[in-house]
Amino acid sequence: MQKNRPSWLLRCLRQLDSVLIRITSVTTILIIPFALLLCLQWPLREWVHAFSTQANDLAQLLFGIYVSVGITYATRMHAHLTPDVVARRYPGRVRSLLLKYVSIVIVLPWTVFILYASAPMAWQSIKQLEDFPDTFNPGYFILKISVFLFALLVLLQAVVDIFLPTASSPPAGDH
Repeated sequence: MQKNRPSWLLRCLRQLDSVLIRITSVTTILIIPFALLLCLQWPLREWVHAFSTQANDLAQLLFGIYVSVGITYATRMHAHLTPDVVARRYPGRVRSLLLKYVSIVIVLPWTVFILYASAPMAWQSIKQLEDFPDTFNPGYFILKISVFLFALLVLLQAVVDIFLPTASSPPAGDH
């Protein structure tokens, strides 16, 4: 099936897969400053008596970006919540077909809907450079962009899974 695809399309899909690998790999480092900021909130509030809300808001931004990219990373690693107890018993070919058809029937329509629904909200927030509602710290618009980023990355991963199933097809498992 893959042999019928033009070489330029395969090149583009491999390039897209490579970009997704880089994005998801690099973003994993965000967990370190996120954890550090969470740990610093109490000392900042109790000892320094300043900057705890800024640390909290920055941690929220990092977490939003981390989660929006982390869903795609988990999908690539086959580590997200799946009915793995049942699916691991299926042959690799069946799991690959399930991945392809679930991507077509469920993932693509939902991500397109999320992109459609979140685009106006994200765009409005960017135009206003929206602040956090409680603290008025800058950067809240980044959380709204993260929703759009999440849907875009999941959509691109679904495209890779549909048209280039060898890129991130499920592991064979124990038989």
